[in-house]
Amino acid sequence: MILPLSLAALAMTAIVGVRYLLVSGGFALATGRRHPGLYAGRRKQILREIGWSLASAAIYGVPAGVVAWGWRARGWTLIYADVHARPLWWLPLSVLIYLLAHDTWFYWTHRWMHRPAVFARVHAVHHASRPPTAWAAMSFAPIEALSGALVVPALVFLVPIHVAGLSAVLAIMTLMGVTNHMGWEMFPRSLVHGPVGRWVITASHHERHHRDYRCNYGLYFRHWDRLCGTDTGLGRFAHEPRGQGGDGRRAGAGAAAGGGPGGAGGPLDRRA
Repeated sequence: MILPLSLAALAMTAIVGVRYLLVSGGFALATGRRHPGLYAGRRKQILREIGWSLASAAIYGVPAGVVAWGWRARGWTLIYADVHARPLWWLPLSVLIYLLAHDTWFYWTHRWMHRPAVFARVHAVHHASRPPTAWAAMSFAPIEALSGALVVPALVFLVPIHVAGLSAVLAIMTLMGVTNHMGWEMFPRSLVHGPVGRWVITASHHERHHRDYRCNYGLYFRHWDRLCGTDTGLGRFAHEPRGQGGDGRRAGAGAAAGGGPGGAGGPLDRRA
C-alpha cells in the first residue's frame, strides 16, 4: 500500500508542477505580447516565484495523489464517473458548491494570515511579489500551501461530484489563480465593471489586495468582502495611466500609507 500511495503522490506532484509551468508560462507569454516590458527587470522575483510554486506543487500533489489513489483503488470519496448516477442538474450545482466552499475557506484563512503574529511566517512569501506576475499563482510558504491544498481533497469526502465537475473546479482554480496575479485585466471592461464584476473576482479586484493588503481577501467571489466590509473596489494596474482602471471607490487606509507592510492597513496593521 505504501508503494502505490507514494507513486500516486509523486505522479500528482508532477502533474501539478507541469500544469503550473504550462498555464503560468502561457499567460506570462501572453503578457509579453499584450504588454511588452511589463515584467522587465523582475527576473529575480520571477525565479523566486517559480521556486516557491514548484515547492507548493509537492504540497498540493501529495494529498491529491493519495485521494486519487483511494478513489480508484478503494472506492474512497464521493467522486462518481457515471453521469447518470445523479440528476444532471447536480453537476453544475456541485461545481458551484465547491467554489463557494473553497472561497469561504480562502477568505477566512486569508484574513487570518494577515494578522501580525501570523503574516511573516505564513503569508509574507506570497506578498514578496510586489506587484505579482503570472508566475506567482502558487508562490506560497509551506503552511499557506498546505491550507489551500487540503480544501478540495476534503470536499470530495463530503460533497458528491462528477469527475467532469471536479475537473472544472480544478481548471477554474488554476486559471483564476494565474490570471488574478498576472498584472493586467484580460476580461472586457463591460464584464469587470458590470453586474458580473460586482460579484465575481478578476485581476482588477485582486490587484488592489496586493497593493493595499488589508482588503479584497476573496478568491472567486466578492460576497464575503462585501458582507464584512473589506471590499474596497477595483484597483489600477501599474501600467495604466491615471484615470483608467479602478471603479472610483476610495482605497483603503493601506493605500493612504503607501500600502506597505507596516503602514496603516498593511499586513502588520494591528487593527482587526
